[in-house]
Amino acid sequence: MIYLTRRATFSASHYYWNEHWTAEKNVEVFGRCARRNGHGHNYTLEVTVAGEPDPVTGFVVDLKWLKDVIEREVMAAYDHRHLNLEAPEFAMANPTTENIAIAAWKRLHPAIEAAGSGACLSRVRVYETPEIFAEFRGEA
Repeated sequence: MIYLTRRATFSASHYYWNEHWTAEKNVEVFGRCARRNGHGHNYTLEVTVAGEPDPVTGFVVDLKWLKDVIEREVMAAYDHRHLNLEAPEFAMANPTTENIAIAAWKRLHPAIEAAGSGACLSRVRVYETPEIFAEFRGEA
């Protein structure tokens, strides 16, 4: 089994807010991240697929194909966007690093599985900063 990772970067803004709380409670819990105009990050997304290399090409998957899937499924939806306002999955969920990793997985998994290459999505890792990242490895 080989694990192959492709990295991409995107810029996005967000804020944290719980509609069921008072403004004071939101500020208490989320601090500066509760400012409704939002703030931005330059995120790094790592997508790892697992599989056996093709005996003819030596590829687990074609890297150009994987880049195109990442571009279509994640970058187009998140890059230079205000996640709370423009990404439907964050209409009711805070776009935390953890939730972005889960949402990216949900966007990528069907496309990678449908390709029929024999490779499967193994891991999605999202870096909010070089020091902070979240990793999602699927539901199981």
